[in-house]
Amino acid sequence: MSAYLVFEDGEVFPGEWIGTPGTVGGEIVFHTAMTGCQEVMADPSCAGQILVFTYPLIGNCGVIPDSVPRCAGVVVSEVFEGSRSSLKQWLDQAGVPGICGMDTREVVKKVRRGGMIRGVIAASPSSKWKWENPLSPEWVHRVSVTRPVSYPSSSDSPHIVVVDLGHKKSIPDLLIHHPCRVTLVPFCWPPEKIMSLKPDGLLFSNGPGDPKAFISRLPDWVPLIRKFPTFGIGLGHQLLALALGGDTLRLPNGHRGNHHPVRNIRTGKVLITSQNHGYAVKEDSLDPSQWKVTYRHVQDGSVEGIAHRIYPVTSVQFHPDIYFEPEDTVEWLQPFWEMVCTGKKVEMYG
Repeated sequence: MSAYLVFEDGEVFPGEWIGTPGTVGGEIVFHTAMTGCQEVMADPSCAGQILVFTYPLIGNCGVIPDSVPRCAGVVVSEVFEGSRSSLKQWLDQAGVPGICGMDTREVVKKVRRGGMIRGVIAASPSSKWKWENPLSPEWVHRVSVTRPVSYPSSSDSPHIVVVDLGHKKSIPDLLIHHPCRVTLVPFCWPPEKIMSLKPDGLLFSNGPGDPKAFISRLPDWVPLIRKFPTFGIGLGHQLLALALGGDTLRLPNGHRGNHHPVRNIRTGKVLITSQNHGYAVKEDSLDPSQWKVTYRHVQDGSVEGIAHRIYPVTSVQFHPDIYFEPEDTVEWLQPFWEMVCTGKKVEMYG
């Protein structure tokens, strides 16, 4: 059955449906991952986006039906249906439409030329769509928790409150294995409620959308991030920069893949990271007397990590996708962890 990817400028790419037909619109982005495609589709940072996979064959490893796709739609060159749970069934259960049988190389070329460009997956080549306001926090509303979620640990473990902008499961997993007590809270929670939880540290998670959609929320967060050791990942990283006087910019094509090289400015060590974002912190907006850049993207030189010189604030743009043993403290989390543990020790021993 014919399906179409219709760009907002009118250009049409025909294909065939993956699973049940459906009409959906969103920003069209491409992802260069060769593996972990289920995890990419389940990443809340993809909310509102139509994902185009550059790898030619998707679904050959089956899917594990313990997660939910968060993207708006999927576009692939070829889909493989094996004996395990199928990609078609997994997308159908979540109501996420997909297209296969398409020249994804040409689609990616168009996206690379056009930068931010939107489109519609539909059964008709003349379909239209009512676009969301790009500065609306609607997509974060859809992926954030609606009530607090607690992950208990021993009573003397540091308590980390995660402001959920669309967190990945790897974030609480990493904190729990340090170990920490972790509480996820909705991003719209007022600061006094967060204070009442008596955190030893705050973490602002990854999430979807333009960070400037949250300008009105920043004044509420500033007193918190000045008081507590605070760490940001992805969207959280961008919001911390905005809250303390920095600015953000739209990248031409974003960083979406699991092989992005990032250099530690202090040590020179290069990490191969997973990334899924369309915005970055604007380096020339950072006052060098207050901020230092801690990580930088090797390929385009964009800011990938920052640390504040006055307040206990650090952040990174990339994602924690690797499992760590409890005794390990990953290098990019180390400054935050040391600030949390130092504050906890002062609290316990005076």
